[in-house]
Amino acid sequence: MPEEPVGPAPAVTRTHTLDRNHLAAYAAALGGTPHPAHTDPAAARALGHPDVIAPPTYLAVLAAGAEDQLLARQPGFTPEGAVHREQSVRLARPVHAGETLRATVRIAAAGTLAGRPLLTVESAFHAPDGTWVATTTASLLGPAAPEPARRPLDPTGSEHP
Repeated sequence: MPEEPVGPAPAVTRTHTLDRNHLAAYAAALGGTPHPAHTDPAAARALGHPDVIAPPTYLAVLAAGAEDQLLARQPGFTPEGAVHREQSVRLARPVHAGETLRATVRIAAAGTLAGRPLLTVESAFHAPDGTWVATTTASLLGPAAPEPARRPLDPTGSEHP
């Protein structure tokens, strides 16, 4: 029988400095033609930004490493085979290349769905002065518990002793 969650694992905090080349590569990987403000500093400055703007979903990429670290320590949850059900991003303002953000990742809710562990993971991003910048929220469904071991059949094909 799998271990039941006994409470959330302690939060994980990481610091990230947004790299202009990573932001441009991510914007291009999203498909279509990225807005010039995501790839061209001059285009971003023309819109009043200090540097290129990160696509909002890029913050989920930044949170992923800390999420993995947190989930590995979560009692009763196995990240391997988990299903990513939902992702949301709330922004206070755009984030830019060259900016340093601190991400604190925590388990916001834990429960079960169809007998499988269900976690809500929240990643709060703050500027160096402590100002809240954004929060990503992910819903993850853990793998089903393994089937209990069964007694092997008699090698002769008969189940009688």
